[in-house]
Amino acid sequence: MTRELLHLPALRGGFLALLAAVLFGISTPAVQRLGAGLGAFTTATLLYSGAAAVGALSLRTAAHEARLQRSDTWRLIAMAGFGAALGPVALAWGLQHTSGASASLMLTLEALFTATLAWWLYSETMDRRVWAAMLLLFAGGMALVLDQAQQGGVQLMGLLAVLLATVAWGVDNTLSRGLAERDPSQVVMAKATLGAVATAALAVSTGEPLPSLYAALGLLAVGATGYGLSLRFYLLAQRAFGAARTGSVFAFAPFIGAAVAFGFGDRSAGWLMLLGGVLMLAGVVLHLTERHGHEHTHEVLEHEHAHRHDDGHHSHVHDVMPRGSHSHKHTHEPMTHAHPHAPDVHHQHVHRTS
Repeated sequence: MTRELLHLPALRGGFLALLAAVLFGISTPAVQRLGAGLGAFTTATLLYSGAAAVGALSLRTAAHEARLQRSDTWRLIAMAGFGAALGPVALAWGLQHTSGASASLMLTLEALFTATLAWWLYSETMDRRVWAAMLLLFAGGMALVLDQAQQGGVQLMGLLAVLLATVAWGVDNTLSRGLAERDPSQVVMAKATLGAVATAALAVSTGEPLPSLYAALGLLAVGATGYGLSLRFYLLAQRAFGAARTGSVFAFAPFIGAAVAFGFGDRSAGWLMLLGGVLMLAGVVLHLTERHGHEHTHEVLEHEHAHRHDDGHHSHVHDVMPRGSHSHKHTHEPMTHAHPHAPDVHHQHVHRTS
């Protein structure tokens, strides 16, 4: 029974997004400690080198996952630019100039930017509950900005750099939605390699100091888990239930990071930071309690991606029926039915009302 439940899109997507959130949440205060004294470009290079290694080691065959296509090149370059260069560089700089707890909580706004862009570009459903959740996230972020403004200009600039990272990763998450059908390990490897090469070149050209062996190994390990594995799980979650909802579950990551930062001795929390955290947590919970179901029609669709034959949407036949997940080009016949669903790859129909 448990195994069957995990194959349901919403539960499977939520579980994978939560795994991604835990890994990334732990990584934020770890990067702050390990990256102390290092340049932002060097820190980003090590993080995404670790992520690229994870992608390379977890690649699957074409029989199990769809391959990247030449037409994906520009999307990957844009993802690397925003998500593997601008995002981690801004975060690394910001973490050196503001508190770990406030930076972790500010990362919650990544869900706001991701959901808004997913609604705008992919027409993902955004009802009143979701919009209310987004407003709570925004209000919480503003409370954090006010909190850090009271600490001085440097603290505020550090937090604004973290805010820039959330914008960059929101764009990256939205772009990655278009690669949800591809092998997530291949996407991780390609994106991380491009990002690591670009930031390494910038680190050398700006003369940043070399890291110690301890810092280098530590950041590589953090990159492998908090960026490589986390991104792989994130992409699989997007495949299951869309960009906006994945972003909402992933918004738990900052609270995990803030808790870890507190465990590391960060005692910078004031009443505004606590208020911001409460508002953001309320926004996350509100978004996750959304339910969506109605009669909808599937048009004829031909595509290639990893799939199973027990999910209610893949009824095509094989000469020899494969067991479990497999990948090949297949066609969906027209179908009209009603059930609770999320905006996954098979439910991207247009809604007349939100």
